[in-house]
Amino acid sequence: MANIKEIAQSLHQAAHQAKPITQISLEQNLSLDQAYEVQKELINLRINEGETLIGLKMGFTSEAKMQQMGVHDLIWGRLTSAMLIPNQNTTARSQYIHPRVEPEICFRIAKDINRELNESEVIEYVDAVAAAIEIIDSRYQNFKFSLEDVVADNCSSIGFAVGDWMPVQTSLNDLNMELLIDGKTVASGSSNDIMNNPWKSLAAATRLAAKYGEPIKKGMFIMAGAATNAEFIQANQSASATVESMGEVSVSFK
Repeated sequence: MANIKEIAQSLHQAAHQAKPITQISLEQNLSLDQAYEVQKELINLRINEGETLIGLKMGFTSEAKMQQMGVHDLIWGRLTSAMLIPNQNTTARSQYIHPRVEPEICFRIAKDINRELNESEVIEYVDAVAAAIEIIDSRYQNFKFSLEDVVADNCSSIGFAVGDWMPVQTSLNDLNMELLIDGKTVASGSSNDIMNNPWKSLAAATRLAAKYGEPIKKGMFIMAGAATNAEFIQANQSASATVESMGEVSVSFK
């Protein structure tokens, strides 16, 4: 029987100390529902330390990633106040284990959501969109994990930066998205790479949040998922993401 609190504590310590641990799935069986219980407990540990829940992030939002992981649904994690890095600011590379960066689109929620919404309904619940970068950093050795491992580890979430808020666009299709490191493009994609339509990702967030009893509140950030592969980032490098019609967002690693 999986010890939910014990696993959450070990992941919490791994993040705090920036020291990786062995994959949970190599030592004990964990169901997907149990993995989400671990994630909730993990976030509760952070909240008990004074952080607040400020949003949700979506993962496996591309068909290729789902096939690669052998899954048929997205995964989701929680965003806390300590994860938010102001645009154009600096973060210490030493607080991460093996961080990677991804270009994303972020939604800002205009009113509380407590049920599943479809992709046309969700537009009414958003008051702004922005270019964003997510920093992911698995707490497992060699960045290797099973589906249950990554869900328990809050879907590898560790930080994010959001650009200037822009008016809501009814269509978010066919927007060019680029990830740059030190000013050089290292990955490029399209907003269509996010579930063929980022609004679909937000609708999926409402479905999964309702299923797991996590209300989406006014003012929360919802990260729609990556449009490209994640790229490793080193100390003394700067990462930026551009989204067509939304501008740029950047974060430096010292």
